[in-house]
Amino acid sequence: MSTVAAESRLDSFLASARTQWIILKICLEERLVYRGDFALGTFMRFLPIVTQIFLWGAVFTSLPAQKTGETQQILGYSYENFIAYYLLTYISRAFSSMPGLAGGISRDIRDGSLKRFLIQPVDMITYLFWSRVAHKLVYYMVATGPLALLFFLCRGYFPAGWPPMETLAAFVASLVMAFLLGFLLESTMGMSAFWFGEVSSLVFVYMLFSFFFSGHMFPIDMLPNYPYLPLRELVELIPLQYLAYFPSAVFLEKVQGADLVRGLLIQAGWVVALFVANRVVFHYGVKRYSAYGG
Repeated sequence: MSTVAAESRLDSFLASARTQWIILKICLEERLVYRGDFALGTFMRFLPIVTQIFLWGAVFTSLPAQKTGETQQILGYSYENFIAYYLLTYISRAFSSMPGLAGGISRDIRDGSLKRFLIQPVDMITYLFWSRVAHKLVYYMVATGPLALLFFLCRGYFPAGWPPMETLAAFVASLVMAFLLGFLLESTMGMSAFWFGEVSSLVFVYMLFSFFFSGHMFPIDMLPNYPYLPLRELVELIPLQYLAYFPSAVFLEKVQGADLVRGLLIQAGWVVALFVANRVVFHYGVKRYSAYGG
């Protein structure tokens, strides 16, 4: 009896894996049709990087002259550190950003399109996840060449060169978890439309806080701790820093040793917690959902 049950579970797992592979394959083919748009969008996203290079160059040029041989720094970051950090946050944000995900989910809930996931053997969250994986794969397929050229031209901002292999492995792990965090945060927000109908204001507030507290605007280790407002400690309690700051800090070896292990474990803990919250919201949202029409 146990053998039959084990075989049944194996068949169910293989069927689920085949379904997910088909979803990923179809989503990849769909996005490859628009690879020209991806290429143009990638090029346009590089332009703000040029602006940042000139901006921070102007900031450091305006600093009072220091003693000969001393490197000008702002709260532990030199000019080269700032540019390297910003280049790395571009990579991090490319993994963690999920444009249109929350809005698309809320629209499907409002107009009844969600019902296609309820009458077919395809889980909505699973479908959206593999759709986003396909999106990122095609994006980096197109962006790899321009990114390689950009980092080659900006190699002078990385005077220490490549970090050790263990640091690179931690960097890759943090990027993968940044993708998962970004997906889970935005999809959970989108599913709040089960109760509120519209989530555009919620997404706007989220994007505002994310831009500031994820470290995309500046390294969050520059935030001060006031006696009655430990701002930096408060920011470290929420998952937003793992969307941009943390992977970049790992690559630059700003986080090392026990702090690195602790950071990765906390990031993984947020992934698990948000996964559970995501499934709970979907479960109870579907229970109160109703749609009409053909």
